[in-house]
Amino acid sequence: MLYADYNGSAPLLTSVREHLKKRLDSSLFGNPNALHTIGEKLNLGIEKCRTMIASDLGAHPDQIYFNSGASEGISHIIGSILLNAPREKKVVITSPIEHVVVPNTLKFYQDKFDFKIVNVKLTAQGVVDLDHLKSLLLQYQGQTALVAIMAANNETGVIQPYQQIAQLSHQHQVDYFCDTTQLIGKGDFHFEESGIDYGVCSGHKIGALTGSGFILVKDKTKLSPYVFGSTQEHGLRGGTQNYLGIETLAVAVRDFTLNKNQLSTLQAAREEFEARLQKEVPQVVILGLGAPRLAGTSLIGLPGLHGQAVLIELEAHDIFVTTSAACADNQPETSAVLKAMEVTDQIGRSVIRISLSYQNGANDYAYLAEKLITTYNKLNRIHSY
Repeated sequence: MLYADYNGSAPLLTSVREHLKKRLDSSLFGNPNALHTIGEKLNLGIEKCRTMIASDLGAHPDQIYFNSGASEGISHIIGSILLNAPREKKVVITSPIEHVVVPNTLKFYQDKFDFKIVNVKLTAQGVVDLDHLKSLLLQYQGQTALVAIMAANNETGVIQPYQQIAQLSHQHQVDYFCDTTQLIGKGDFHFEESGIDYGVCSGHKIGALTGSGFILVKDKTKLSPYVFGSTQEHGLRGGTQNYLGIETLAVAVRDFTLNKNQLSTLQAAREEFEARLQKEVPQVVILGLGAPRLAGTSLIGLPGLHGQAVLIELEAHDIFVTTSAACADNQPETSAVLKAMEVTDQIGRSVIRISLSYQNGANDYAYLAEKLITTYNKLNRIHSY
């Protein structure tokens, strides 16, 4: 089996599986908030994980708050900032290529609390136009509550200039929320050096357990409680912590930190793969080509074919890809991200996304190229006939 949907959800890392095997054989299970010895040991374990993750991501331990994942984190951060914003600040500057949870969250505050949502323009490669962002910040000077622009796109893999976005936002005294879901565990990231004010992580994107995650917060005083409970996570996120999930987060983040030198090999293999496709299938379109991208991500357009047909044919060879985003595979139309990039329906409906891991992805590209070229030729003949 060749699994190529790591941007959708990553299988458990080997290091995570080994950790869980040992943990399940232990007797250390209970409530980490209890005063008995078991509770104290579990709580110490959570704090050790917090410290490990902070060290690996260039943050302070008190800037990390555990939760169920990025969707919860995005809702928590956006809600805290907008509901506490001064009355005159009713504008949010975002991009049209955000993961669907961001526009859906912003729409709620637009509908219920009259916030104005403004989209920054993009280049043809899907990169935020910094000059346009500057002009928007000037146009809405004193009115902007938040800038919400992602770090790396889940479909194209394009990495945004988030450090420059942070600088521009702060020049205008605006907080910057950066959806780091696809960057953490897939690319180099240092919270302090990034300049961003808020980030998020989902465990299942980095080879940890589903239902685990955390938020990164530069200044916790700007956050309001999201899930109400007791004093867990310093009162900002109630409910008994998912301590097994938290442990897997720490293991997965550390695994990436120790092995991120493999990203250069993965990127070189991806570039060779894309060059072979362009040579043997001249009609192929690589979305985001020329822009900085995640090392293991390719969004490939095959004009004349339908992406879902390619997906089904590849699955017959035990190769698992998606069309654009995994959560939109059942929607046979051009994704909102590609529409924002002004990609035509002919290309937009033909795309497949290949996303591989630093663990073994470099070894998979040659086989992927062979099967994808064979699939293209087969389906193209059928379509022509």
